[in-house]
Amino acid sequence: MTPPRSAFGAPPQGGAAGGPAEPDPRRSLGSSVAFTSPLALVRHRFRVWWQSRLPLTDTWVLGQRNIYILPTGAGFAFAATLVVMLLAAINYQLSLGYALTFLLTGAGLVSMHLTHGNLRGLTLHLRPAGAVHAGEAVLLEVVITNPGRERHGLALRFEDRGAHGRAHAWCDAPDGGQTRAHLSLVPAQRGWHAVPVLVLETVFPFGLFRAWTVWRPSARVLAWPQPEQPPPPLPAAGAAGSDERAGPRSAGSELDGVRPWRRGDSMRQVAWKKVARSGELVSRETVGTASRELWLDWADAGVGPGASGDATERRLSRLAAWVLRAERDGLDSGLRLPGRTLPPGQGDTHRRAALDLLATWT
Repeated sequence: MTPPRSAFGAPPQGGAAGGPAEPDPRRSLGSSVAFTSPLALVRHRFRVWWQSRLPLTDTWVLGQRNIYILPTGAGFAFAATLVVMLLAAINYQLSLGYALTFLLTGAGLVSMHLTHGNLRGLTLHLRPAGAVHAGEAVLLEVVITNPGRERHGLALRFEDRGAHGRAHAWCDAPDGGQTRAHLSLVPAQRGWHAVPVLVLETVFPFGLFRAWTVWRPSARVLAWPQPEQPPPPLPAAGAAGSDERAGPRSAGSELDGVRPWRRGDSMRQVAWKKVARSGELVSRETVGTASRELWLDWADAGVGPGASGDATERRLSRLAAWVLRAERDGLDSGLRLPGRTLPPGQGDTHRRAALDLLATWT
């Protein structure tokens, strides 16, 4: 059931209930707030003070102490209409006018109870969000558990609509079941970002009252550096090393030694006899395998002085592009940063570890 337009505005066009709300491309995590009036500054400070009193948790149970309710614009108009009807009934001594006025007043009070009860007892849980590159949308998935009767017209949104857009994710919670709602946001810079404060609200059934809860998730979102575009070629030193050893590569089955097992190694490369003797998982290293190792070094990621932006972020952006290129080409790549080193490897786990290192390096 879709809530009235007077409370939240029209629902997202073309989206299914509980589907992802489209992110506003102009908004991102950590957006600065511009105060156009002293009143806006006061409201911002009050919001910060109020939210600081809320606990940080990824599971939020709704009860009497964390659900708020107030009349909507339609509710105030309804109350004004009841006052006019009561005055008219008094002035003209209309018995039916009294009956209709008090009947509608009772309906309004029942509506307030139903609106509050539409949220009471629900449990919200934020599932862990995956890492994305800076500038890409990350999807937040909230699981809504309903232990009682069916709930209608639930809307999930960001509390700070000025910074993160006015999109809502609409859903209904089935009787004794679960439903999922999704919101999208865009981290503008690499690193860890706190998930913004969320609001779950409803105006069901008549739109006369709005009930809502404010939730501060404790989860964080990791943003990897945005890869340099267009992708740069791999470092010349690594390419030269590969060319120098290209001749023996045909002897790929020739044993050159052993090395610790790395993710991405096939089971045929594992030296099982050495594993049985030492108890450590090691792989055979052939000449061809060694020749395809590549070190992605901070010193090799220098960019021209005429490039725009911060030099550190440009280096990290280039290294991120190299990590993706090496993984696409099937190369064993290692990463060297000032004070941090990631041994060579390949595979999805190694790629994520390299990007995580780039994202959190300071």
